[in-house]
Amino acid sequence: MKGIITNFINNLIIYDYILFGILFFVFLLFIIIGIILRHKVGIALFLILFAFIQLIVGSTYGYLKMHEYLFKNETSITSQKKLTFTQAIVLYGTIKNVSKKDFSSCKITAKVYKISENKLKDYLLKFKPINKMSIIENDIAVGQEREIKVIIEPFTYAYDYNISLGADCK
Repeated sequence: MKGIITNFINNLIIYDYILFGILFFVFLLFIIIGIILRHKVGIALFLILFAFIQLIVGSTYGYLKMHEYLFKNETSITSQKKLTFTQAIVLYGTIKNVSKKDFSSCKITAKVYKISENKLKDYLLKFKPINKMSIIENDIAVGQEREIKVIIEPFTYAYDYNISLGADCK
């Protein structure tokens, strides 16, 4: 857990610090207003509760949306083939940098998940993939499209499945 937090902090960019700073300032502002209005208990409790919710939800949502905008990319699956003599799937695809910044690295992840007849169950099965494999691509310039190959192994599932491809770039 300590390594995950350290890695997260080491990978923050200047925009993250600005976002978290503004949200912390707004948090303190609402706390101070809540303390000033302590004689009006209902309003004060609402402002303090709103401050904590804004700090948690705002920082999480803001971080995700900002990185989605700054590091926008498109991934697509070109072809896939389940190998017969080896327990593996070979997946060919592309990744394209559609943002306004060069990517120093991209973690491209392919996930294999079960499918069923029920749409709700299909949605829930996407959160628990059967297998997943990731690769790292470095130095992708603005507008550049790169072909990728991901080998998902071991893969022993014998029924119907779907594959999704996504990328997390920095």
